[in-house]
Amino acid sequence: MANRAQFSSRIGFILAAAGSAVGLGNIWGFPTQAASNGGALFLIVYLLMVFALAYPLLVAELMIGRYGQADPMTSLRKIWPAQRALMGLVGLAGMLAVSLILSFYAIVAGWLLGYLIAPLCELVGLTQVAQWLETFGVARNLLLMLAFMWLTVMVVRSGVTNGIEKWSTRLMPVLLILFVVMVIYILTQEGAMDGLQLFLIPDPSHFSPKLIVSAMGQAFFSLSLGVCTMMVYGSYLSKSANLPKTAAQVALLDTGVAFIAGLLILPAMFVAQNNGVAIYDASGALLASDTLVFSVLPAMFESMGGVGILVSTLFFVLMVIAALTSSISMLEVPVSCTIEELGQSRHKAVWWIGCIIGVIATVIVVNFESLFGFVVTMTTAYAQPIIGLLFAILVGWIWHRDKVLAEISAGYPDVQSSLFWRIWPWYVRIVCPILMLLVFFVQ
Repeated sequence: MANRAQFSSRIGFILAAAGSAVGLGNIWGFPTQAASNGGALFLIVYLLMVFALAYPLLVAELMIGRYGQADPMTSLRKIWPAQRALMGLVGLAGMLAVSLILSFYAIVAGWLLGYLIAPLCELVGLTQVAQWLETFGVARNLLLMLAFMWLTVMVVRSGVTNGIEKWSTRLMPVLLILFVVMVIYILTQEGAMDGLQLFLIPDPSHFSPKLIVSAMGQAFFSLSLGVCTMMVYGSYLSKSANLPKTAAQVALLDTGVAFIAGLLILPAMFVAQNNGVAIYDASGALLASDTLVFSVLPAMFESMGGVGILVSTLFFVLMVIAALTSSISMLEVPVSCTIEELGQSRHKAVWWIGCIIGVIATVIVVNFESLFGFVVTMTTAYAQPIIGLLFAILVGWIWHRDKVLAEISAGYPDVQSSLFWRIWPWYVRIVCPILMLLVFFVQ
């Protein structure tokens, strides 16, 4: 496709791909997993798993996308032309999975918007509005979800270069600066050193098979693998890009953000504890791990007095940015499929796909108790690892090795004599599927 959109620069791609990976899983999921699994020991195993499991699969997904230079359904058909119908179904499954993930992700991101706006409303005397924005309810959840979906649609409708790349290159540096500012502030607070010690000093007594599997799962999910987002972004990547190097840069940036999030959230938890907020129960288990961002941290901000409003605002700006850089990559998957499979214009595709996902999210909001947890589990615990496993099998066993080599060589001419090529082909063929089956069956 000669007219196919591309990222205009390598740094634009890296920031967009890292933005896709950097989301609530890094800033919310990783620190709470670390706090529940021994802190520093979990961090060490997680770092190992990023490069033992996630990185090889990230290279594979980017490679499929760049080879196909098309939406996931078309790219997968090009990998295995003899099974076009089957490959189309795998691509369709990825598209449906990521759309369902976005439907519940938009609800959670909407809550973040509410917690961002609430302190500002309180400042100008709109106390009842502030309370409404922070109180769980159907009308509030619905309004905030729709507001966040609108933001996502506005970015994606502008296209790859003027929308996704433009906003990723603006938002990611802001996110990193906010992180550094917040970490410096939190580390000056009473109790922060206890959290820092938990996060950075390993305690071997916490080691267990469950910890390894949790770290593997977190590494896999934190890089947005198994739902075609990286495949779509790879399809917008120049043939001259060095895939192993580019994937390593994305993985390092994503992992760096997760690490900084740990430096922020774990000390913040102990600052909250120092201010009288309970964070662990009598047995030592983390309280409210699923709602940490909406319970422990707001309570901490409230205990800080006037400065707490500023810190709370900065924190939730950071969370909304992280959520948005992920949501735009998720929406781009069904949009790219609609544009190329059905011949729709981007403007039309973005709006009707956004509306469909908004309707699904509305159904979840109205039936929250029965549907929210079910959709989260069905997509992240089942669909994502199964589809990711299929991608590993496809690249490792089905795709002809000479074609794989030719695709990598396009941006890395000396790859055949490199250590990467001596390890990666058999590793993604044998080791990655075994590790992924462990994640799937031992969770």
